[in-house]
Amino acid sequence: MPFTIAIVGRPNVGKSTLFNRLAGKRLALVDDQPGLTRDRREADTELGTTAVRLIDTAGLEHGDAGLTARMREQTVAAIKQADLVVFLIDARAGIVAADEIFAELVRASGKPVILAANKCEGRAAEPGLYEAFSLGLGEPLPISAEHALGIGELSDAIQQAASSQDGGAQIEEAPGEEDEGTAHPLRIAVVGRPNVGKSTLVNTILGEERLITGPEAGITRDAIAVDLERQGRALRLFDTAGLRRKMRMEGTAEGLSVGDTLRAIRFAEVVVLLLDAERPFEKQDLQIADLIFEEGRALVVAVNKWDLVRAPQARLAELRETCERLLPQIKGVAFVPVSALTGKGIDKLLCAVLAADALWNKRLPTHALNQWLREAVETHSPPAVSGRRIKLRYITESNARPPTFVLFCSRPKALPDSYVRYLVNALRETFDLPGVPIRLHLRKGENPYAKGE
Repeated sequence: MPFTIAIVGRPNVGKSTLFNRLAGKRLALVDDQPGLTRDRREADTELGTTAVRLIDTAGLEHGDAGLTARMREQTVAAIKQADLVVFLIDARAGIVAADEIFAELVRASGKPVILAANKCEGRAAEPGLYEAFSLGLGEPLPISAEHALGIGELSDAIQQAASSQDGGAQIEEAPGEEDEGTAHPLRIAVVGRPNVGKSTLVNTILGEERLITGPEAGITRDAIAVDLERQGRALRLFDTAGLRRKMRMEGTAEGLSVGDTLRAIRFAEVVVLLLDAERPFEKQDLQIADLIFEEGRALVVAVNKWDLVRAPQARLAELRETCERLLPQIKGVAFVPVSALTGKGIDKLLCAVLAADALWNKRLPTHALNQWLREAVETHSPPAVSGRRIKLRYITESNARPPTFVLFCSRPKALPDSYVRYLVNALRETFDLPGVPIRLHLRKGENPYAKGE
């Protein structure tokens, strides 16, 4: 197991900036607004020869009401999970009451602590740096996460702590390439409008309260990744912020959250679009589905809060018909009713995700495609345009993820869109490709392989 480090402190001291700096990439959202981070975010990286797991946490605030208490629980859980705590203060602001309260919490945990004084890039930080001795957490290490000052010294201190605990996994030099059989986790993004139950669904799949949930809309801000295994397959689930229409977005924080969600969709292989059974297929749901299609991701539609539905069989048939009518571009998409609260339908949802991934990666033999093309043309010939027939000569699959085909023909620009849709639907039906985006590109020319035959 990697050596685990929890970065904790009050809001707006630079925890997410330090997390990104140590991880070597921009993973956590960063802004001047305090309290942007709510869930705990994890990242695996290497510091020198030590494999470490970093945990970015919500800013510790004094209070026990509502969302603040749930955020604090996530931070306490991170401290319990950690082998080492990096307690971060803002040296420019000096020590405030909140620092003293939560320094006591860290001391009470019994975990080894590194006290880091952030924002030490100028003389204005010197008084706060000296004040930090009063916390009783040892000598403060001056750093600037934003300007990368003192990060090397902090890395050295972390490695020394790891070696002293015999808990730091050492990175061994690999003699060759990564084993061919090693597969990366299947990346699955859970997306939807705010307050449809995305975080609750992920918690239910994991079997633990890993993510903050509640009745408030917009609790989730970062796209949080969590790992699990199902049916012998490693999965990485991304819980994302709810997507609202632009005119309803409020402030910089929501804009950053939306950007993080869009990145999660682009880097996912399968996207689960979560709908609310009481208000399904709203305009924003359809726009999100269209975005997923345009990005070429495999899609599974899940309808949450199914435990509240009366006459479920009739309702399911109605929603399936609505889905086919409103989402014709992904005809046959898997449609799974679930209850994130009770766990009903979770196994079926995961099976649908694995099936969608298999279709998304599907490769079709060229000879079968060209036999299909001949039959499709015989069944329904391309229309004559300006008195001239369009000849369809050859088709091949150029790529998977999603299935992408190149069709060579005599006049690609003249082929009507309606006939292209006919070909795409025929491809989907003949080769059993329900619910995955299909790309069909038209090229002018003869069979490019004819001369070699």
